[in-house]
Amino acid sequence: MQTTASPQRLTNLQVELLNTFAYDLSEEELKDLKKVLVKFFADRIRQHTTKIWQEKGYTAQTMQDWLNEEKQ
Repeated sequence: MQTTASPQRLTNLQVELLNTFAYDLSEEELKDLKKVLVKFFADRIRQHTTKIWQEKGYTAQTMQDWLNEEKQ
């Protein structure tokens, strides 16, 4: 018996990227777009990790302690 997978809805990001792909970008423009996307996601990760560190009370000393644990 063969089952068919239910169709998955595209996310708003996927739709926006597909709309962007309708344009024929030069290699330089494509490189610039990739930089924008990398910066966007890096900023999101940084915000998320900063929030976690603040909630848990982590400090630079916490990181040093973790690094020193790995060396032992």
